Amino acid sequence: MPISRFLAFLGLLVFALSARADNIDVRAASISLREDAYALDADFDIILTPTLEDILAKGVPLNFLLEAEVIRPRWYWFNDKVAQATLQYKLSYNSLTRQYRVSLGTLYQNFATLAEAVRFFSSVRNLPVAERAALQPGNAYQAAVRMRLDVSQLPKPFQITALGSREWNLSSEWHRFAVTP
Repeated sequence: MPISRFLAFLGLLVFALSARADNIDVRAASISLREDAYALDADFDIILTPTLEDILAKGVPLNFLLEAEVIRPRWYWFNDKVAQATLQYKLSYNSLTRQYRVSLGTLYQNFATLAEAVRFFSSVRNLPVAERAALQPGNAYQAAVRMRLDVSQLPKPFQITALGSREWNLSSEWHRFAVTP
């Protein structure tokens, strides 16, 4: 019986690893002090699956969520989350103008090709993450950043389809790096 449990666990592990979504890679990320706040600079490699490109061409917008956090590790208790920031990009296609649009809140920019639009939001500069007073000089902090397709923003029929499909679950792993003010 223990061998069969081990084989079942091993099978689930292989399935979980093969179903991992990794069409977004973090190329580089850093947090540095700018005037009154610490800001994030990050670069991502984003590869849309053919399924996502197809539904985008049919007028369904895709929402991408950038998440960043700064943690102060503690050996005696849970880690302390010092700061966090999120940013949501909306990628859409207008078939009348044949242009792609990237929206960030009420601001937007149009692009002639999908590659240009994706390139635009795959590079993040000067995203405020923490105020100057939030990080104490001399302490070591750990920062993490990731980007993912926000499946919860898709229309309900697509959310149901996305539950078990690798082509819909587009995300990066948490990219962790040290920050020392």
